Amino acid sequence: MARVIRQNFFNTIWGSIKFAVFLMAIVVQLPIVLLVPRGRMATAYMRVFMVILIFIAGIRVRRHGRLTSARPLLVVCNHISVFELATFPVAFCGSFFGKKDIEHWPLVGWVAKKFNVIFVDRRPAHARDALQAVQQQMARATYPMVLFPEGTTTNGAYVKAFKSTLFNVVENADVTVQPVVIHYRHRDGTPISNDNLAQHYAYFDNAKQDMGPRALQERSLVAQVFHIMVIGGFMVEFTALPPASVGGMDRKEIAQHLHDDISKTYIELQDKRSTK
Repeated sequence: MARVIRQNFFNTIWGSIKFAVFLMAIVVQLPIVLLVPRGRMATAYMRVFMVILIFIAGIRVRRHGRLTSARPLLVVCNHISVFELATFPVAFCGSFFGKKDIEHWPLVGWVAKKFNVIFVDRRPAHARDALQAVQQQMARATYPMVLFPEGTTTNGAYVKAFKSTLFNVVENADVTVQPVVIHYRHRDGTPISNDNLAQHYAYFDNAKQDMGPRALQERSLVAQVFHIMVIGGFMVEFTALPPASVGGMDRKEIAQHLHDDISKTYIELQDKRSTK
């Protein structure tokens, strides 16, 4: 028992040191973000920015497969926690779709704009103008744009149904769509059980889960980042599937087709040991 207490104490102290360095790294990099022009250069620097942060946090990234060189490219992923926002740029480079209200968040919204996030206005009254604006931005993107169509994070036990309205941007549009499956594993590549994933690694709202375990303790975002540092980090594994054939499909068919592919592969990979 005394050994466990000493170990927990040491892990907490070490996690606190890493968290302080993590915050310092963000502050030091903000002036650089200010100077980097928007566009491809900002997207490339986001990768550097995130490499530094996930290294401090103890998060490893492993990639299987590659993204197509076709542009514009919409990458569709399942969503377990906010850590995908840091690890996807490291794995593949690219930017994201985000909720419109994030654009006005202090500091976060500014950084997101610099990193070429496309903000989606989901209010029905603005649907037509918002869709046209998003399609125009998407057509100009020379880097992958990532969409999390579940609309929220999950406990990692399953892939939540995709919101078909988010696929308006590719319905009858000249956009290549490629699914990517995201898994969390221990740092050595061994599987994380559903219960362990829900309690320690995933970041989600219990009320929005359709199945699987619930979190016994729902942490704030800051508390979750600190917790990951205390427990020593983990691995985020990306598996790129072939580009999807969605020509002629409407948005509901696209959503269902992509969900089926990602969900099937997620379940198949869930209990397998990661390979180098």
